Amino acid sequence: MSPAEIVSRAAQAGMDGIALTDHNSARNCPAVAECARRAGIGCLFGLEVCTAEEIHTLALFDTLEQSAAMTEWVYAAMVKRVNDPDAFGDQPVVTWDEEVVELEWRILGSAARKTLQETGARCHELGGLFIAAHIDRPAFSVFSQLGAIPPDAGFDAVEISRTGAEGVWRAKAAGFAATRSSDAHNPGDVALVWTEAPDVPFTVAGLKSAFAAGSTRLSPPLVF
Repeated sequence: MSPAEIVSRAAQAGMDGIALTDHNSARNCPAVAECARRAGIGCLFGLEVCTAEEIHTLALFDTLEQSAAMTEWVYAAMVKRVNDPDAFGDQPVVTWDEEVVELEWRILGSAARKTLQETGARCHELGGLFIAAHIDRPAFSVFSQLGAIPPDAGFDAVEISRTGAEGVWRAKAAGFAATRSSDAHNPGDVALVWTEAPDVPFTVAGLKSAFAAGSTRLSPPLVF
């Protein structure tokens, strides 16, 4: 899952743009940004923030500076525990050409000590999109943890994972625009599914306008 491999597979699949959302960190976004620039595809920069309620949320930004600021805010709210690579794997920070420059010492899979509402507010303060991640999953989703979407959660949209039943989960999340993404954790999953937003730029403002207009279209669910 090097930046070059991710971008290469997305470009080969004909994607116009991608977003990188590592757990609780955007430190690899600069490498992906350079790979995307070289490949000529758009890129948003973000992180998958695990809130105090253990809800996974997506914070997406136009700039590396915004995503870095969100990362520092999340880091400050995390328990200062050192990662155990034997238990949780290495957490490399890399360059666009795959040089490992650092191993992140924090356990990025842990929850930040910030509530759902606090996380959404900070994301919006920095000019980002705030999305409920994989709402159909039985763990680490807003529905698994709270049973419903709180009215003050601040979500701009909800994400239905690639195996989620679109009709069922659109009904559960009535009133929210929906996205679908590959949530790729290995190269073969990149660009298996996607969201279309016709005639808008691949930016935070462009996607917000598509969400507000209800004009996003989800690719069909993956069939096994």
